[in-house]
Amino acid sequence: MKIGPRDGFSAEVALAQGMARRLQEWALAAGAPDAAARLVCRLGEELVHALAQGHVCTTLEAETADMLRASRVVTAPDEGVAPLILDADNRLYFARYFDYEQRLARSLAGRAASAPILAAASVARARMLLDQLFAASTESPDWQRLAVAMGLAGRLTVISGGPGTGKTSTVVRILACLLNEDPQSRIALAAPTGKAAARMHEAVQAAAEREDLAPAIRAGLPTHALTLHRLLAYSPQRGFAHHAGRPLPVDVLVVDEASMLDLALATRVCEALPAAARLILLGDKDQLAAVEAGAIFAELARDATLAPPRRQVLSSLTGIPEAMMDTAPPNQPGPLAGQVIWLTRTYRFALDSGIRRLALAVRDGDIAGALGLLGDASMGGDLEYLAMTGSDAHAALIRRLLAGYAAYLDTLPTDGSGTFDVRAVFAAFDRFRVLCATRGGSYGVTALNALLTEAAGARLKGGGAARGDWFIGRPIMVQRNDHGQQLFNGDVGITLPVSDGEGQLCVYFQDGEQGWRTIPPARLPEHETAFAMTVHKSQGSEFDEVALVLPPGGESPVVTRELIYTGVTRARQRVLVCAGMEALGLGLKRRLERDSGLLARLSEALEAARVE
Repeated sequence: MKIGPRDGFSAEVALAQGMARRLQEWALAAGAPDAAARLVCRLGEELVHALAQGHVCTTLEAETADMLRASRVVTAPDEGVAPLILDADNRLYFARYFDYEQRLARSLAGRAASAPILAAASVARARMLLDQLFAASTESPDWQRLAVAMGLAGRLTVISGGPGTGKTSTVVRILACLLNEDPQSRIALAAPTGKAAARMHEAVQAAAEREDLAPAIRAGLPTHALTLHRLLAYSPQRGFAHHAGRPLPVDVLVVDEASMLDLALATRVCEALPAAARLILLGDKDQLAAVEAGAIFAELARDATLAPPRRQVLSSLTGIPEAMMDTAPPNQPGPLAGQVIWLTRTYRFALDSGIRRLALAVRDGDIAGALGLLGDASMGGDLEYLAMTGSDAHAALIRRLLAGYAAYLDTLPTDGSGTFDVRAVFAAFDRFRVLCATRGGSYGVTALNALLTEAAGARLKGGGAARGDWFIGRPIMVQRNDHGQQLFNGDVGITLPVSDGEGQLCVYFQDGEQGWRTIPPARLPEHETAFAMTVHKSQGSEFDEVALVLPPGGESPVVTRELIYTGVTRARQRVLVCAGMEALGLGLKRRLERDSGLLARLSEALEAARVE
């Protein structure tokens, strides 16, 4: 596989070239032949570009792998120290990433290989509570009930499902059963980003309200959710405070939006969790993977088949006959079969919902079905298509996107001294969002933010309170973590007057504990206007309506089936797809495939655990 740099990423090119030269120098200094040194130089540069595009490794042809071994800067696993690792299947890694992969596999395998951890009396109590939590189901079998049983029976549970499939309700029921067994269980809720953590907390609280739980169980549920970095007590100066040598003080860790987990962070989280603790991963295997290297959740969730021994355990807990536990064929046979459940029944959308039908067509690669839905003018309701063709396509796009923000603009004060409802302003802004596939180009985040600012800003600045680029209603997104201000990459704020009556502008941010806090523009870390955001940045968020904007022509490699699916499924009520049919069709053909050896490392680690 030959991987080159992404357009416009000069820093990536400089890093790749610098690493390549360094590897070549190491090889020559170690006495490698010139040809081998040149080869390691070329492959080192490709490997840096591969990491930047989310791959953990790069897979070589057998002949190339044989030549590489003469470079003297590569070694096989567990056969010495070298900058590069070449495994038995000719996957080439930087040593750090092979180490991450191996450590993560060992941690997961230790949990997966553990025996069922409920005693006979506990099984009886759990089954009684399951009967209370789950009414008789017409679904055969009830996969939510089975997911709860899986969470009780083992120390590793992977639950994958699309929007509205009941992942949060399922995990609340798992926690209820665990608290029923041990009211002192220490439970932590976490997610990769602040927005995802806030949504997780809200969803868990709402699900708990729907359940008829005993007061003692309700009291034991977590009252907040943290980002994974805050959970691990990360600081730029000291790194992660919690690790294998200083584990987290928890008995159960639930990680939501786990599709956003990259290899390095997943390794740190798993190693910081005590060996006896339960780990429950929630996510959607069909969503975009992390921005950084790895597609951890998609790999772990590939196989939801249940072997007979596992079916027996789940049947004892649920009363569901083993013969009914037939699962969908795996995306790829995986070593974690038995720890994975796929939830497929949606409770959010009606069967004839346009969003649901489009999301399923995109997920399954049904190009004709997806294009047919968008081309059907009679769909109406929750699905709209804006064809990006013709000379006025760009102007028509801006008009339509501005109309999407009309309700938001109407909530803003007309001058710097007027009264306004901050909560209503944020609620209106979160009803609509523009999601782009790219940052650059005429249909990317930067260009659309500039055009929407120009269109909306003319009216907003007319209110009289403006300070250069700052005007009432300007939404911004933080681009860099600022631990001193407790602002993090992805946080969204809205520019509004302060309450001193003098028209001073500050940026308001939601604060889960205090409601709202204000930061003067001059004190903000790196940020950008946020009328439009990338699909990647939208993960962990949901909006009433989204406008998914794809670049024309279909040549952008970032437009994949997973990106389109993720964009569509950010919407609760309505999706507007802005794209040419050609671009859409080519994007639906393109799958996000990342090179990794995690499944191989897991198989090795599980085999070692069985031998021990």
